[in-house]
Amino acid sequence: MEFQYLLQQIECAGIEEYPFRHLHVRNFFSNEHFAHIISASEVAIPAVPSDERLFAELFQRGYKIIDFPGCIIDREVYLRWHRERGPTKNLTNTSCEGFGMTLRLGEARSSIIAELTEFMKSTEFQRTLADKFGLDFNAVYYDTGIQKYLDGYEISPHPDTRNKALTYMVNINPGIDSERQNHHTHYLQFKDQFKYVESYWLGHPEEDRCWVPWNWCDSRKVQHENNSIVIFSPTNNTMHAVKASYNHLGSQRTQMYGNLWYREKQTNDGPRWEDFVIHLAAPRPSLPDRIKSIVPAQVKGWVKPKREVDNNVISNHLKVS
Repeated sequence: MEFQYLLQQIECAGIEEYPFRHLHVRNFFSNEHFAHIISASEVAIPAVPSDERLFAELFQRGYKIIDFPGCIIDREVYLRWHRERGPTKNLTNTSCEGFGMTLRLGEARSSIIAELTEFMKSTEFQRTLADKFGLDFNAVYYDTGIQKYLDGYEISPHPDTRNKALTYMVNINPGIDSERQNHHTHYLQFKDQFKYVESYWLGHPEEDRCWVPWNWCDSRKVQHENNSIVIFSPTNNTMHAVKASYNHLGSQRTQMYGNLWYREKQTNDGPRWEDFVIHLAAPRPSLPDRIKSIVPAQVKGWVKPKREVDNNVISNHLKVS
């Protein structure tokens, strides 16, 4: 099948500025191509009765568990957590409350997925991505793959590491009700009281950026549309996040996912979100309380509470000291 038209989709798409600079193309694939993609055996996993059976089906179709942000790689730990659903300590990042698993497809078996994968790996496609965002193609390298994200997958708001030059996500969800499921990517902005974190990143380009708690940001946009692609080049404000809570036994959150990475390391490790927490000082005592604290106990009874001249004299004394 011919996928050259995808290059034009990217080249002609306008850049959106809200909530940050990104490209968002709806109906990325043609209707015919998309129908073939989401019905391919690697994407449309049949409904199963248990988590154990789901893993068996995914492994049989060539998926492998990968070490991915927001995830663990121990299948038994995940199965136990998903079965018990009890309170847990996040094993990947303290800004998250849950954890999940991500699996990436290895070798494609159907012709449509094999051809699509080869196209998305092509130099022509990679260069189109780099050119759209003004990146030096010779300074980056590429990775891509079809991935499934299981229930519990969570990555809290973050702008991406400075070592990443570009990222893209294409929704290829096989479930007919996928757009109503709670597993989509949120695009966010810092709340006013936490914008100092973004300012810190701006002023310290030598330090890497971190994940932050959900309540530090407001969700402004959700990429729920199937057959849509979002592309952006990470900056200090490209906040995005996912918190998947859905039944993955019927169908799974599925994406074609890819990145351009800088060949040379761009930064050193930076502060974690805990380092940005501001601990407020105790409130300053009121003037009457300050007065009481410096007046000897034996003379407190002599002071009339509404005697303005005495208050002014003591107040002035406090300012001098």
